[in-house]
Amino acid sequence: MDENKYLGAFQIIMNAGNSKSASLMAIESAKEGDFLDAEAKLKEAENEMRAAHQAQIDMIQQEASGNPVDVSIILVHAQDHLTMAMMSKDFAEQFVEMYKLLSDLKKEKK
Repeated sequence: MDENKYLGAFQIIMNAGNSKSASLMAIESAKEGDFLDAEAKLKEAENEMRAAHQAQIDMIQQEASGNPVDVSIILVHAQDHLTMAMMSKDFAEQFVEMYKLLSDLKKEKK
């Protein structure tokens, strides 16, 4: 088995998974009112997402250079991870903002 042909896919899986986890942790931190940690987790999610995108771009450039990339179930799985991580990050940003607004509204009522 040529393990090198899976390296890009595994890089996407790892970084996208890290991004998704950081996004979910950002929501939890915001829910608890820790907005500094929530923002730090969103930044971490963004950094991991950039790394996942770079791995994807590297594969696209390889294909464009005339070196075909094998489409395997692992690559399909990697793309699924990337898509879910992107959605999670987008939703996490919205949830953090929503929790900030709720926190502000609670403070105004006091």
